[in-house]
Amino acid sequence: MCNWICKTTLYKHFSVSFPFNMWTLSNWAQQGVSCIILMVCLMFTSLWPLSTLYFMWLVDGLAKPLRGRKATFVRRWRVWKHFRDFFPIKLVKTAELNPNQNYILGCHPHGIMSAGAFACFSTESCGFAEVFPGMRNTLVVLAGLFRIPILRDYLMCGGLCPVSKPSLVHLLSKRGKGNAVVIVIGGAAESLASSPGVNVVVMRQRKGFVRADLVPVYSFGENELFQQVVFSEGSLGRRLQDLFKKIMGFAPCLFVGERLAFLPYKTPITTVVGSPISVPKRITPTEEEVDRYHRLYMEGLSKLFHEHKASCGLSESHKLQII
Repeated sequence: MCNWICKTTLYKHFSVSFPFNMWTLSNWAQQGVSCIILMVCLMFTSLWPLSTLYFMWLVDGLAKPLRGRKATFVRRWRVWKHFRDFFPIKLVKTAELNPNQNYILGCHPHGIMSAGAFACFSTESCGFAEVFPGMRNTLVVLAGLFRIPILRDYLMCGGLCPVSKPSLVHLLSKRGKGNAVVIVIGGAAESLASSPGVNVVVMRQRKGFVRADLVPVYSFGENELFQQVVFSEGSLGRRLQDLFKKIMGFAPCLFVGERLAFLPYKTPITTVVGSPISVPKRITPTEEEVDRYHRLYMEGLSKLFHEHKASCGLSESHKLQII
């Protein structure tokens, strides 16, 4: 009996801690560095042919992430249900998505780890397929992650794709209809503004995603998961973060959580999917057209935030700041 209790406890601990080891921002870097070190070290062992063959295959297959390689069993791992229930995370639909259309879902805010976007759109733990029947969802992330050995294969098995123009063109025009491509638009810049009680999204100058029907998405509670040291603009700390972001593509955040300093606080996350905004199909849209639908998107996101903030745990005094 004691042995069974010990095994059950260890399994639950592993089930909760494993996702965070894979998905916290600090561990993105750790996982990437660890994978690179592992493959390099294998070169100096009797297993060097394995490492050599993998690197040859890696170079030959760099274009494959553009199409993804979704493995349903990875997205349905039981561990993701423990990940969902830890906070917990909930997916809320406010309007139907037409399976005969393709959409770009802009997810806000980035937060430290984008837990809401990951759970709702990269796993089946929140029931996306049941909530939006006929739709195929794909979360697109930093393209540089797909250059890291081993990690890239894990991401591809989960169906993730790089957030690049060739990848988006393939997902939206060469895979038929019923595709929902999810982009965390604020990216690294938005993660630097993540802080409890703050609702800041970075998108006023980000217009490249205005190329298909748009759907605003807001994850209430995402910014409450960690306490972050936010450096003021122009400070030495902020300049170092911006320099690192420019070189590496992501920003190093100084944050603490609830357990062991790196696990997030158990704060409910409600990811609300808004109403679609129809965007006319243009091979070369004019700047005025892009500005118009970008403005409509910002208005739709603001409306979504204010309509649902009270039911998602925020007070009526909370404001959404778009920068």
